[in-house]
Amino acid sequence: MTAAKGSRASAQTSTRAPVTAVTQAHAHPAPTVRVALLGCGNVGAALAEILLTRSDDVAARTGIRLELVGIAVANADRPRPPAIRADLVGTDAAGLVARDDVDVVVEVIGGLHPAHELVEAALRNGKPVVTANKALLATAGAELAQVAADAGVDLLYEAAVAGAIPVIRPLRESLAGEQIVRVMGIVNGTTNFILTRMEERGDSYDAVLREAQELGLAERDPTADVEGHDAAAKAAILASLAFGSDVVDADVHREGISTLGAADVAYANRLGYSVKLLAIAELLDGGPEISVRVHPAMVPRTHPLASVRGAFNAVFVEGAVSGELMLYGRGAGGGPTASAMLGDLVDAARNLLAGAPAPAPKRTSTTVREQSAMRSAFYLSMDVADRPGVLAAVAKIFGDHDVSIRAMEQVGLAEEARLIFLTHVAREGDLLATIDELRRHKAVDRVSGVLRVIGDGTEGDEAP
Repeated sequence: MTAAKGSRASAQTSTRAPVTAVTQAHAHPAPTVRVALLGCGNVGAALAEILLTRSDDVAARTGIRLELVGIAVANADRPRPPAIRADLVGTDAAGLVARDDVDVVVEVIGGLHPAHELVEAALRNGKPVVTANKALLATAGAELAQVAADAGVDLLYEAAVAGAIPVIRPLRESLAGEQIVRVMGIVNGTTNFILTRMEERGDSYDAVLREAQELGLAERDPTADVEGHDAAAKAAILASLAFGSDVVDADVHREGISTLGAADVAYANRLGYSVKLLAIAELLDGGPEISVRVHPAMVPRTHPLASVRGAFNAVFVEGAVSGELMLYGRGAGGGPTASAMLGDLVDAARNLLAGAPAPAPKRTSTTVREQSAMRSAFYLSMDVADRPGVLAAVAKIFGDHDVSIRAMEQVGLAEEARLIFLTHVAREGDLLATIDELRRHKAVDRVSGVLRVIGDGTEGDEAP
């Protein structure tokens, strides 16, 4: 049987072989949709195994038979699971995308090139695409979405954010009529594992990072995770979907966790907070301004996100009518990510057969507010000379920059003292000016820790 396309695509002449149908004599009468897989790393191999070993089960549960007809890789000789037949594997990705017997393309190559060109080619040829490529979507998502809309096919990417946790589909469909006020979450398992271990055991950042690498939870080069690049790409995707904005990762204010000290994590814990690396996208004052940012923050232990431990992820969504929702689960790994991609693949196949792609994300005009204009409560720690008059001088610097102190604690350190401050809500630009002057003061040895404080009811724009 031939799969219908959308009205625009149906007017185009196609030489592709039609989607086939299984005969009624087959044990699982179902239309067959043929799948090309680009990439076969951890996620690709897990998805390939599902398609090759559980096709009957998937057909029985979904009414669609997904047939894997080809896999494109960089190195065809690399060892792979036994279920992945050698005759399916090749190195010509462009040729595989162009094949007439391919109905849907799944992209798990990662990176920008050649993924961008391959995804665009598939879409222009009327083939739906399922991808987990957050870097591509955070850079060229709006462009590719337009190509998909013009071709009348799907571009689906549930697995690009938070692995197996269904986040994209609820924002795109279930909450389509809702005004999303804020999306905030823990979307990187590596950093959450590191911060959890630092809090629970008091270990240093370097020690826990080594442990994460030994456990396979952190890459040999962990920069993308610990400096917030991975979370920033996901924040851009969430903001684009939640607010209809063309947000790219360059628009996201980004701070990582590599400079966090064990002492600051311990102080935060003693004060009743957990430190988390958060991705936050929020609508400001009803719009059209938004804020999109990634940074470590102190979250009250009473907040649901504080209970997210280890390598787990969670996304907190706040709607104007629906209120607060939280989605929680495993945010990474071959199996969980492949599970999310399988769900998208089933949706893409159903929509292809029905000739109706998934609803296109809404598009609106928004601007991203400068981070220096945002307001938050803050935590600061600094090491100063332990002598009379220093505390008064430090407090004056706060006051001179309109930063009000909510609480202060002093800890003795031999000839120095560590001062720990919690501020009331302050403009971030004022706080940065305060820190700059403190670092230049002769009695201040160093400002060792700076964290935003969220969720305790004292802050303004940062309140979840």
